[in-house]
Amino acid sequence: MSDDNKLVAEVRDQFGKGAARKIRALGKIPAVIYGHGTEPQHITLPGHEVSLILRKANAVLDLDIAGRNELALVKDVQKDPVRQIIEHIDLIIVKKGEKVSIDVPVHVEGESFSGTIVALDAATLTIEAEATHIPERLVVNVDGLEEGTHITAGEVELPKGSTLVSDPETLVVAITLPAKVDLPEEGETAAEAGEEAAAEAASDEAETSGDAE
Repeated sequence: MSDDNKLVAEVRDQFGKGAARKIRALGKIPAVIYGHGTEPQHITLPGHEVSLILRKANAVLDLDIAGRNELALVKDVQKDPVRQIIEHIDLIIVKKGEKVSIDVPVHVEGESFSGTIVALDAATLTIEAEATHIPERLVVNVDGLEEGTHITAGEVELPKGSTLVSDPETLVVAITLPAKVDLPEEGETAAEAGEEAAAEAASDEAETSGDAE
């Protein structure tokens, strides 16, 4: 785990919206840490450093809390929906060597066969990995793959020591062709083609109504 994830956390004893606003005004983030049978502890984290760490998914923080070291997995991040400012973070205590179940983003690399489209069906997959070796993302290479190719969760390469929790048959990526669009015939304008299609639809509707009577 990177040294960049080492942070000094301050224990806090003031709670509520007012206290949280004061903390954020100082450029810090209120958080709570719990797990492994411990009582939830309210702490304050340095805002800038945490914002940089949270650019990566499933970050594990190496915290110094009043001289006590704890490893904590970021479980939930609450943001202001408009300003996107981090308002609060939930952390869960983890231990070295312990395995955790987490959702990891899927990242597509490469270009499929000319004229095809890559459809990402599953944006994340759930895996079990060591708490200190959680992958930032799972890479799926689609280079040169042709139309009709399907890649399932069971075919995605996982980092060493990780196991798949998601259903192996889950569709992750599908290679397809663009939907066909009926073009107007030669000499026919788009407006005329639209009028013709509308007339056919109206005719079909009238026939259906007649049959119903």
